[in-house]
Amino acid sequence: MSIQVIPTGAPVGAEIRGVDLSQPLGDNVFATIERAYDEYGVIFFRDQAIAPQQQVAFTSRFGALEVNIFSERWSVAGCPEIVVVSNISEDGKPIGVKRAGENWHSDMCYTARPPRGTMLYAIEIPVLHGMPLGDTEFASAAAAYDALPEALRKKIERRKATFDFAGRKRAFPLTPEEIGRNPPVQHPIVRTHPRTGRKCLYVMRDDCTGIEGLEQDEADILIAALADHIVKPAHIYRHQWRPGDVLMWDNCTVQHRAIQDYDLPLRRLMHRTTMGGAVPV
Repeated sequence: MSIQVIPTGAPVGAEIRGVDLSQPLGDNVFATIERAYDEYGVIFFRDQAIAPQQQVAFTSRFGALEVNIFSERWSVAGCPEIVVVSNISEDGKPIGVKRAGENWHSDMCYTARPPRGTMLYAIEIPVLHGMPLGDTEFASAAAAYDALPEALRKKIERRKATFDFAGRKRAFPLTPEEIGRNPPVQHPIVRTHPRTGRKCLYVMRDDCTGIEGLEQDEADILIAALADHIVKPAHIYRHQWRPGDVLMWDNCTVQHRAIQDYDLPLRRLMHRTTMGGAVPV
């Protein structure tokens, strides 16, 4: 079967068919996948069966793998690049990060070089009476930028926001050492995608704690307004997971959040990898 790219019909997202990620990919096939990734911001492959080493190998074709605070706590044995995302406990201890990503965000925006993207491989999905739970929503920050009034575009075009690692409430308490390793950074409110040149909004609640050149009250109001604008229904694709899904998103043009509508005994287990990125411009 030849490779097919099937858009979701939302502002982001496309399904890739005709690819077995457990097998080596030729350069032409990978180039088609990467073009779809750049264009649609979110791509996914159904019915995959991949080993941890295969996920690491595929992710690394998009960029050097990142090891972050999650992998330092919950990683796959022998593959420190893979973070376990799960609500499962063994011997009274969680095997992975639980209840992560409940609020809209872009991964590791608090770093000087936020990652290019993130990949999730779905192993177990919670199902209640035949209904899959634990969806993930993705919002197009590029479509949100396109929909801004021209006057507001001009107001924010060259401004930078401060991103603070300690600004967001996380799924686990941060240590002083982790906070010290991640001092506040500044990134443009309007980012330009490094490969496509497309502009997008790069603003989130909690992670953004101020805007260069604005008083705090005015900055807070603008951050909230832009963050709410990004996640309007018209900009969103909602992914309903199936076991065997491999999904990846672009952290420049897309924001996401996990829907926490399940709990034990309904189990969820995913493997996450993150690819390195560049300084935002």
